Amino acid sequence: MSTSSVLYDHPGPRAKVRNTVLSVIFGVALVGLVYWIYSKFDQANQWEGWLWKPFAEPKTWTQFILPGLWATLKAAGVGMLLSLAFGIIFAVGRLSEHKWISIPAGAVVEFFRAVPLLLMIFFVFYGLPYVIKQPVTAFWSVVIGLTLYNGSVLAEAFRAGIRSLPGGQSEAAYAIGMRKTQVMQLILIPQAARAMLPIIVSQLVVLLKDTALGYIVAYPELLQRGVNDLAANYGNIIPAAMVIAVIYIIINSILTWFAGWLERRTGTRRVRVPRQRAGTASSTVVEPQG
Repeated sequence: MSTSSVLYDHPGPRAKVRNTVLSVIFGVALVGLVYWIYSKFDQANQWEGWLWKPFAEPKTWTQFILPGLWATLKAAGVGMLLSLAFGIIFAVGRLSEHKWISIPAGAVVEFFRAVPLLLMIFFVFYGLPYVIKQPVTAFWSVVIGLTLYNGSVLAEAFRAGIRSLPGGQSEAAYAIGMRKTQVMQLILIPQAARAMLPIIVSQLVVLLKDTALGYIVAYPELLQRGVNDLAANYGNIIPAAMVIAVIYIIINSILTWFAGWLERRTGTRRVRVPRQRAGTASSTVVEPQG
């Protein structure tokens, strides 16, 4: 019996009718809401052809949207890698049995989780040069801010994932002579990453969208180039915002799809278990659930 059949009762005839009626009502309400929004924009003349014509011109994409998209993806990609590394390191640090490691690691995580990301980017760009005696580029200001904030959130996610694992796994690993670093690297962290994958992906999506905060230091990301700069030249801020929103949705959907594909791929490893059948040895393929 599958888990879904145990936790979920299939609807009967009355429940099916009720679900159908509710679906129709919700669909009609959604269509009405979309039409109301469309009519409001139409009254404001936001569907005029001249407002959308720039998106049919190649220079709009080559001069504004694509350079902004590349800047966003570059900052997000570097920020994701550094945030994951930051999260793993400080999650392990917070779980350390040595107080001189766990207490400072916890203080760092709690501090950067509490500071607003916009303020962090602002401080890195304008304040850090006074400390290191040299300027910090807008790119690294955005990346450092994204890394410190999102890495702290991911550190808590990894820590929660590691704590949720059965303690017997660590005890068994220690019993066969594995060191703590080996237990973390080979047993606990891979399982915690898979268990917390939805939270990790959600935070990475947030990180991608947070690159838009780079406007505070004039970083030429997608929102800055595709909405502010484009609208300043063509006066079409609402159509530009709609197009950029669709691009963000597509990118985040691809990231979510990739995470789902990765979860399915890592969750379908097959293990062969020998089984006796009619006096002869045979093997059965067992797929782990969960």
